[in-house]
Amino acid sequence: MASKGWQHPYVNIFKHVRVEEWKRSAKEGDVATYTEKRLKCSVFRIKGPVPASSYILVPKNSNQSLGLTGRYFYLLFRPTPDKYFVVHLDVCVEEGQVVRISFSNMFKEFKSTATWLQFPFLCGAAKDSVYESTAKSARHGLVGPAPTSVRWTCLMLDLQYTLSVYLNRCYSQLKSIKLCANMAVKNMFTSDLLLDPGLSFSEAKMMGLASSQGTGAMPREMSYPVPKGGSWHDLYDYIRFPSEGTKLPFDSIQKDSPRPEASCISNRRSPVREESRCVNLSKPVQDRVSLIQHITAPKLPLRNQTPMVTDIPELGLVSTPQNDEWLHRDDDWYQQESTCSSSQQFPSRPPWDADDGGVHVHIHPEDGFSKHGEGSEEEFVCTSVPHPVHLAASKETRQQKLLPDPILRLNRIIGYGGATTKCAMWTKSGDAVVYPCHAIIVSMNISSNQQRFFIGHTDKISALAFNGNTTLLASAQTGNHSIVRVWNYHKGTCLAMFRIHAHSLSSLSFSYGGSILCGVGKDSHSKTMVVVWNTVNVNKGGEVTILAKAHTEVDIRTMKVAFFDDTRMVSCGRDNIRLWRVRNGTLRSCPVNLGEYHSLDFTDVAFEEGHSSKQHLDERTLFASSRSGYIFEIDYSTVVIRNVRRLLPAQQQHANRREKLTFGTGPGIAINSISVSSSFCATGSEDGFLRLWPLDFSTVFLEAEHEGPVSLVSVSSDSLQVLAATSTGNLGFLDVSSRGYNTLMRSHTDTVLGFSVDGIRRHLTTASSDGTVRIWNIDSLHQLYDFVSEDNPCSVAFHPSEQVFSCGFSSGIIRVFDISTAKLLAEHKQHRGEVVGLAFSPNGEFMYSADSQGSLALYNASEEEHNVIRVVCNVLARGTDRAPDALTVSSDSRCLAFIGPSEYIVTIADSQSLDELLHVDVSILDVQSPRLDSALKVCFSPASTEHLLVATSANKILWVSTKTGRLLREVSKVHKHQCSSLAVSEDSRFLLTAGHNAVKVWDYHMQLDINSQMFIGHSRPIRQVSFTPDQLGVVSVGDAIFLWDFLAYPVDSFTESRSPLRVSFISAPKSVQPDGEASHVQLSNGIPRQTAPLPSSPPPPLDISSLGQVDQEALGSLSICDDTPSIANASVPDPGSGPEPRPAVSFLKVTELGNTSPLNTSLMDSVGLKEKKPVRPDCYRHFIPRFKSSSLDEAAVAAKPGEEGIKLKAVIGYNGNGRSNMVWSPDQGLIAYSCGSVVVVEYLHSGSQRHLQGHSEEISCLAITNDAQTVASAAGGSNGSRSLICIWDVQNGTCRNTISYHKGAVQSLAFSRDDRFFISAGDFSDPEVALWSSKTFQLLCSVSMSGPIHDAAFSPSAASQLACVGSHGVYFCIIHTHGLDVDLKVQKVKTPVEVGDIEMTALCYHMDSFLFTATNRGHVCVWDVNGQRCLMTWEADEGEIGVLLCRGNRLLTGSNTRWLRLWEVEAVLGVKPQGKVCNGEDSGTMVVLEQEIMLDGTTVSAAFDHMMDMGIVGTTAGTLWYINWSDNSSIRLVSGHKTKVNDVVFSSDERHFATCSEDGSVRVWSAPSNELVVQFQVLNQACGCVCFSPSSSKESACVAAGYSDGTLRIFRLSSSEMEMKLHPHQVAVTAIQYSANGHVILSAGKNGLVAVSSPVNGATVRAIRDHKGAPITTIQCVNEQCKNFGLEGNEMWLAASADRRVSVWAADWLKDKCDLLDWLTFPAPAYFGDDSPPPSLAAFCPTDSSLVVYTGYGVEKELSFYSLTKKQIIKKIALPSWATCFSLSCKNELIAVGSKERVLKLIKSSSGRFQDFLQHSDSLQTCHFSPSGTLLFTVAYNEILLWEVQGL
Repeated sequence: MASKGWQHPYVNIFKHVRVEEWKRSAKEGDVATYTEKRLKCSVFRIKGPVPASSYILVPKNSNQSLGLTGRYFYLLFRPTPDKYFVVHLDVCVEEGQVVRISFSNMFKEFKSTATWLQFPFLCGAAKDSVYESTAKSARHGLVGPAPTSVRWTCLMLDLQYTLSVYLNRCYSQLKSIKLCANMAVKNMFTSDLLLDPGLSFSEAKMMGLASSQGTGAMPREMSYPVPKGGSWHDLYDYIRFPSEGTKLPFDSIQKDSPRPEASCISNRRSPVREESRCVNLSKPVQDRVSLIQHITAPKLPLRNQTPMVTDIPELGLVSTPQNDEWLHRDDDWYQQESTCSSSQQFPSRPPWDADDGGVHVHIHPEDGFSKHGEGSEEEFVCTSVPHPVHLAASKETRQQKLLPDPILRLNRIIGYGGATTKCAMWTKSGDAVVYPCHAIIVSMNISSNQQRFFIGHTDKISALAFNGNTTLLASAQTGNHSIVRVWNYHKGTCLAMFRIHAHSLSSLSFSYGGSILCGVGKDSHSKTMVVVWNTVNVNKGGEVTILAKAHTEVDIRTMKVAFFDDTRMVSCGRDNIRLWRVRNGTLRSCPVNLGEYHSLDFTDVAFEEGHSSKQHLDERTLFASSRSGYIFEIDYSTVVIRNVRRLLPAQQQHANRREKLTFGTGPGIAINSISVSSSFCATGSEDGFLRLWPLDFSTVFLEAEHEGPVSLVSVSSDSLQVLAATSTGNLGFLDVSSRGYNTLMRSHTDTVLGFSVDGIRRHLTTASSDGTVRIWNIDSLHQLYDFVSEDNPCSVAFHPSEQVFSCGFSSGIIRVFDISTAKLLAEHKQHRGEVVGLAFSPNGEFMYSADSQGSLALYNASEEEHNVIRVVCNVLARGTDRAPDALTVSSDSRCLAFIGPSEYIVTIADSQSLDELLHVDVSILDVQSPRLDSALKVCFSPASTEHLLVATSANKILWVSTKTGRLLREVSKVHKHQCSSLAVSEDSRFLLTAGHNAVKVWDYHMQLDINSQMFIGHSRPIRQVSFTPDQLGVVSVGDAIFLWDFLAYPVDSFTESRSPLRVSFISAPKSVQPDGEASHVQLSNGIPRQTAPLPSSPPPPLDISSLGQVDQEALGSLSICDDTPSIANASVPDPGSGPEPRPAVSFLKVTELGNTSPLNTSLMDSVGLKEKKPVRPDCYRHFIPRFKSSSLDEAAVAAKPGEEGIKLKAVIGYNGNGRSNMVWSPDQGLIAYSCGSVVVVEYLHSGSQRHLQGHSEEISCLAITNDAQTVASAAGGSNGSRSLICIWDVQNGTCRNTISYHKGAVQSLAFSRDDRFFISAGDFSDPEVALWSSKTFQLLCSVSMSGPIHDAAFSPSAASQLACVGSHGVYFCIIHTHGLDVDLKVQKVKTPVEVGDIEMTALCYHMDSFLFTATNRGHVCVWDVNGQRCLMTWEADEGEIGVLLCRGNRLLTGSNTRWLRLWEVEAVLGVKPQGKVCNGEDSGTMVVLEQEIMLDGTTVSAAFDHMMDMGIVGTTAGTLWYINWSDNSSIRLVSGHKTKVNDVVFSSDERHFATCSEDGSVRVWSAPSNELVVQFQVLNQACGCVCFSPSSSKESACVAAGYSDGTLRIFRLSSSEMEMKLHPHQVAVTAIQYSANGHVILSAGKNGLVAVSSPVNGATVRAIRDHKGAPITTIQCVNEQCKNFGLEGNEMWLAASADRRVSVWAADWLKDKCDLLDWLTFPAPAYFGDDSPPPSLAAFCPTDSSLVVYTGYGVEKELSFYSLTKKQIIKKIALPSWATCFSLSCKNELIAVGSKERVLKLIKSSSGRFQDFLQHSDSLQTCHFSPSGTLLFTVAYNEILLWEVQGL
């Protein structure tokens, strides 16, 4: 390479290219010269309307380069007033790429690409001009045409800084320059000097500034003229980039803002340096100073010496018990810049206070600098005794900073090697070993394992060398320009540091006396370069000079200085062994004649030691080893080979015995290292053996086997110990006398990716890129275990209490190990990508893992198998950047936080279910930033779980509230590079961050003037940093494992040191904590405040909705649409106030999401009080309402009659849970029965229905008058009120009256024979019998019974007689009337002893003198009414009889054995009263069973005609049977589902609908008759979903259903048979749907797996796992051409899962295409309900398939309309309750929404108008509009209601 000396001190570019000749430069357009009066010289003027058309280009040809290497580019020019200009600089970087740097006043903002930087240029104005005063205060609009008064400008551009900061590139040279119109230009030049144009040569000389310091005055030919007595800065502008002045919000080139406190060099005339209190460094120089240290005993430089700053500061050694300030620098390095001018001045000053928070830099006196020139290269060598210079802070007052200082002290490092494993040395005493660990030199005591550290290198150390008595240590680092340091080993100080123009410095060797140092490396042409330095005076502060240097083509692996002659060296390498000698400043060598061995690869050389240095050369012997196993013994004086021996593999004579190794022929074992003592020789070989040989190599007398190839051996000076190092990172020594081997250090051989600490056992586990997982003892540094896998480990985590750890691998496998037993406990393969996060909950119950594909898994850590609980896909941001700690768990184990689903979103999830609680969008914080800020790391604060810390790509740390998502605090400029890890101390006093290779400790509350301390030592980026569990240490990993002592004061001493107390908690710019965050705000001093501070400004909101923010009051509330929308919050009225008036028309708030405003969320916990209830009787006859977790919404009000948007058309089913809830009038031909809360009156002749609606709860029983004009129904009261009895007029269907009395459910209703009275009986909780007047519906009297009542009946003949039965027997009652007073006299008779301990369950009268009662054991008892005694009993059934009905001499019994029996009981009339109750068989009285029939369930109600020939019977199966005894036939009149109905769907032609239920049945009904067509029953399985095929053909119509065993069944309607059974799932099927064209069936399981199956052959053609881990709630398919969305497909389908995720897909099934179109995730707070949260539901809008409507549990109760084209929510409709189901109509923009509050809400989506319908008695679970939109099905448990849609 050509010498660059000609470019120093500067290059005049115009002169260099002879611009006026235009041979090496080019001009285009209007380019001319003129004489500038002010400058008094000729300048170029470039003019043109378009800047790109007029320019000067240097050089002329684009394939040429200027080759200018100067760091600073200076341009002397003046922009043309009111015009634009552009300048382009093409710069080469070291990688060979060309980068263009452009600046112009045309550019409005800074722009950056990989190859182009565009900077706006802000033109200055003349001093005191109007524009100048305006520009000082203006913040916008400064970029534009140059002002009229624009001045001549000197622009200095730091090319090295610009490329480094903006593109992370290394500057190489300036290639070309293009100056475009409009401007005048005098000249331009490059230089490595930072020149001040306002400084004259005389002034610079007075100040002692010189070019040797890197600064000085501007050259005369490049300077602007200044009149005598004038000021340069008053006439011209000096613009530096980077600038230290005020910055605009974007990067720009502009004039520095004047700072009054700054003392500029140009204005400083006094040369007296002693009085100066500060040192002034320019920003570029500051950037070069990368390592800082404090010196405890500084020496002042001599007054006549000019100090010089070296490129790299001096750093010394620090041992473990000593001060660690070499590693540490305060945060003022970044936060406080020098207040002086940019020119350099280095005055001396008295010693400083060590605690003043300053920055300390070493300087070197001028005599420590020498320049040596040889050939075409220049080399600079500087040596010195370091003298510190203090850079004082600008504030004179003492600043509060983080204490103690330093707060970290490096204690131990686990690691060896880095750049090489061939460096390790004994000290002279043999008690310590010195070795490199990446960029740090470690000295370890072999007995105590205590470590000392030599710090100063900035890259990996490649070579070490000791002098003979080990007082001097030399070290070299890798890099393009290797740096060599010489240390005083015992003091630990750096004596000298110098650069060598070589890279890959591979070998260093000191002479025995330390006066000569020899080094070997590669020059810029990759030739071998040997350099010999004179270090004789280095201990005395003298300079290091180069004695000789040689360039050679010879390969050199090792070079050593002879211990007997400082001028002689020996080297070896590939194909050569050479002897070297320095003589007369030259370095010469001669090769050893190898003869036939000339092609060997030599690895090491060693001299025979142990003889006096005065011994003659003739007796010196040299040993050399080779990679082929040869050991050469060479006579040094004659340069002749004496002996050649070869190390061969073992000869196997016996299977189990290995023979000693000998030398001979055959393939040899590679010898990597050799060391010779006076008595033996040690070799280290590739087979992993350290072998000790006698000097005649006759046999091996000692050997030690290692795990990897031995790369180095070294015999101690006393020959008692042999050091061995392996290429696998192990370091140990062999004790020759005891033959024992001691391992000093084991290490990973590649980057350490992550770690975890077991605080109980003080174990540390690490995962590394070398493919191993290792466990270490923190105290001894010993490696305890080593787990090796072919799969690379990525992340590790210890269980918080057990001796168990888990490890995640790059393949996605999670393995859990038990350390105590070395057993693999579990292996999980849930992930498809690399594991980027692994964590246990602090309570040890759960484990979490995350992968690079965005999946998150939850495991049960309380079980040894660690079974998977849930897997959720697409929740984390994809990629491996956030490994290994992508997950963080709160200290209370309740919350889990991670970054996702995108890099801009931070999600907080419930740790036990993975349900998302909160989304925080970090990209919206800095709206002025040209780039979106993304999250990098998250961490919970242990002491305050309400704080989540987020590190962002903009080098910020955000404190976010985990409850509200609000920003609590933020810190900027955390690191120079992005934060790679962060952790918080257990008491939340300190914050730990890592950025690139630096660790910072911060005051958590950020209340100090200097909030952080920074510590360095790592040579590569830090992967993870954390506090140890005992909070006494810090662990950081990357290139190695660093163990630090954490020296923080205890809380008390920490508090005392903080004086005075700071009053403010958080200053206004940092925002304040939101209200309600804590009852006491904790100050950093540990004292709670007495009163909370008032916030000065509200905290900036974060977007906690993934899709925009909505007005808080507009969501979840009802409102009336006026011109000004007002919100009326729904509230429950006072008990006595009655309902509030409601407007005639109701509306829901509809929010069009154009302009959004922040919202707040709050969670309210409701506590329910449970009342202890009496025990339920042991009989099915007693009505118990089906348990319902729902309750009626009291705020809901039904629509006015005649104005309903929908009208109840039919009720499908009968409530089999009721008791006596069916009545029949044979004369009128009507039947009345209940279904839920509706009474259905059906006329059997016409089949028409009338619906009696007035109850809100499940109806328990019915009664009908004898004239069939009145029906009474009873049901429970809403929200715990008394039961409601409704009296209905059958003819017009109106409610005549309502009465309430019983606290519990009504068990029985009955009218008297003359319809004057009716009776009601309460349940077991309130066993009262009430007698009512049938005319006035007034309570006549009531009697409280001794026990539960099950049934009651009036006598058919005597109107004043009635009877009841219950748990305690039979109650005979007589009504006594005294005028207006009515009494009910009751006589209780116990059950007969003969029937045992039973419950009397049912009764009926026979004639007027007998009473039949039934028991829960199947007995029927016959009672004498007059005598009130039991006459006889017989066993009529094997089970409980719940229904008794007697007509004439025929008795009907119905039981829970499903038998319905008809008895002939005429013989009972002949029974005479006896002393005891007789058995029917024993008495001879024959009760004959005439007929019996088995039904489909337990009999709960029955009604027959007067002859008992025909009747209707209701069963618990939900069926009403027509029974005809004459022909022994039975017909289903009404059929319904017994259990929960899971789905109801219409066929496409609306001629059929299908229902499915938990009982495993699929029923197909015809429409409009609503008759059951066919039922498909699958035993022992629940049917969860059903769908019709899209074909409308009667022959091809099919029904597909999904079942709980994971099967699908396809039924063909035409044949009423199952056509196919498929089994695509292993878990219950939750959703099923034919594709829009019917080509495939999509089904989804409870585990989130979506299967695509063929209805033709049943094969599963595709499996979609994106929703895995959460049950799918909805699948919907629509016909839609997907090209509008950029994908191929003719239909779309969506799937919604319970974790609030919706995926939308584009498909063309015939082409086997299915692509993800969109993925929606909706956030939600924590759900604290006892039951499951509301479902996540989604559907395509029928009128516009590009709209997806979603509702589910979230921040607000709402319907969201998401546009697939706009990729955002465009509308929201607030709901008063969570939706449990919804359906969209294709007509009238109607939406039906069901809720848990039993309300069906019909909504007009455009206006928000709605109506409530309250016909269901339980929460709605399904609703579906018909395809035409004219009908609507709604389902609540097993209540199916069919509505006719009329519209709103």
